[in-house]
Amino acid sequence: MENVLRPVIVVGGSVVLTLLIGWSVDRLLRRADDRHSETSLWGLLRRGRVPFQLVLFAALLRGSYGQVRLLAEHRTGIGRTLTLILIGAAAWLVVSIATAVVETSYSRYANAHRDPARIRRVRTQVTLIQRVVTAVVGVVAAAAMLLTFPAMRAAGASLLASAGILGIVAGVAAQSTLANLFAGLQIAFGDMVRLGDTVVVDGEWGTVEEITLTFLTVRTWDERRITMPVSYFTSKPFENWSRGTPQMTGIVFLHLDHSAPVEAMRGKLRDILRECPAWDGRDYGLAVTDSTPNTMQVRALVTAKDADDIWTVRVTVREQLIRWLTEQHPYALPRVNTSEAALLPGRTSRTGRPDPDAAASRPHARHTHEPPRTGPGRG
Repeated sequence: MENVLRPVIVVGGSVVLTLLIGWSVDRLLRRADDRHSETSLWGLLRRGRVPFQLVLFAALLRGSYGQVRLLAEHRTGIGRTLTLILIGAAAWLVVSIATAVVETSYSRYANAHRDPARIRRVRTQVTLIQRVVTAVVGVVAAAAMLLTFPAMRAAGASLLASAGILGIVAGVAAQSTLANLFAGLQIAFGDMVRLGDTVVVDGEWGTVEEITLTFLTVRTWDERRITMPVSYFTSKPFENWSRGTPQMTGIVFLHLDHSAPVEAMRGKLRDILRECPAWDGRDYGLAVTDSTPNTMQVRALVTAKDADDIWTVRVTVREQLIRWLTEQHPYALPRVNTSEAALLPGRTSRTGRPDPDAAASRPHARHTHEPPRTGPGRG
């Protein structure tokens, strides 16, 4: 009878004690969350109740399993399994606590500051810090699990003896990985690029969606994702439209006929911008910047508060100016001249018009009348 009751008491007692302690801690965290609503720390810590209870149960069962006297021939394997569960649950709990602390710090900073650029910078930094903590805890937990096996402990001495050679080999083999790792830390704390920044990389315009220790993801305007190594952003130039103030100046180019009404276009541009909500009212302008034998290049300059609005202003100005020119001044649109060129006076062409070649061939012709010269020896 004792052999039956002892396992039930030990296992059942561990389960009941785990649930009781877990419920008590969760209730305390809930009260603290209700009392301190200005911070989300206590609510975030409640997410770790599952790993916390798992740690408690594994620790209680690991410490009391020797009293069960059940499956004695498998005692070593069961004890090692409980130890592995305890290590894994402890790592899970540490990561949960670190995540709660990091997210709480970011929330406090975001509520205390209104500068979007600084908020994105801190968000990038805390995200990478969280990833570093997770990676370190995972490596330490995996190493601790391996060291629970006697064979791995025996091999540790030989591995330490050759640590220098292994370090050199690993450094050469993982050179690109280490470069990306340090580049990720440089991006996080060097404020080069942040989550949510609008960038132009290799001719692609998009928004930084994810930054890890080794790669960076840019979401383009057409919903594509471009994944690039973070070392790219530390070794090659790229455009960051969110750096500094988000205000931007946009340009719209139009190729028109030389007869286009430039002054009327300036007035129409002003009217278009006044009705465009995306225009921030800072500046605008229209000027002829270049010309060719057939067309001239007109540049419209507009401003907006950020990259999204500048795109809206540019397409609005381009569409409405072209529509207005088509309806009101169709002669201003580019066209190909198919009529004959104007001829110089003094010559008629085959169509009866003056021929410029005849006048050009007699630049110093006499105006007096001379009789015709005929016969050999004359002239």
